[in-house]
Amino acid sequence: GADAVILTGRTVDLYNPKVVRSTTGSLFHLPIAVGAELEAALVRAHAAGLKTIAADVKGESLLAVRADGDLSGPTAWVFGNEAHGLEDDQLTLVDRVASVPIYGAAESMNLATAASVCLYESAFAQRA
Repeated sequence: GADAVILTGRTVDLYNPKVVRSTTGSLFHLPIAVGAELEAALVRAHAAGLKTIAADVKGESLLAVRADGDLSGPTAWVFGNEAHGLEDDQLTLVDRVASVPIYGAAESMNLATAASVCLYESAFAQRA
C-alpha cells in the first residue's frame, strides 16, 4: 500500500538481483527516489502533511503509536541501516519513534521483517 520509496545515503544497490526479487514486482510500479538527503526528505514529507515515524529499537511500542491514532493518516516511515539502525540525531527529525514488539526470546528482527510489520500496521489503520 505504499505510494513511494525514498532511499537516502549509502544504501543497497536497487538493481541487485536479490533486491529486485525481494520487491515482488513493486520495483516496477512504485516511484523510487535514490540518493536523497534524509533531512530534506523529511522536511518535504512534513510540508506535504505526512506524519513521520522512525522504526527503532529505542522507540515506544508500535502498539501505542497505533492506539494513539498516529497511523491513521498519511505516514512516512523511516528505516535505518540493517546493522546499525538510525543515529540519535536522525531520530530527532521525526515526529515519533516506534519499536516493533518482540515476543519470545529473539533479540531483534531483520529490517525487512520490521518494515513489513510497520507498513502493514499503517495500511490496516488507514483502512479501518
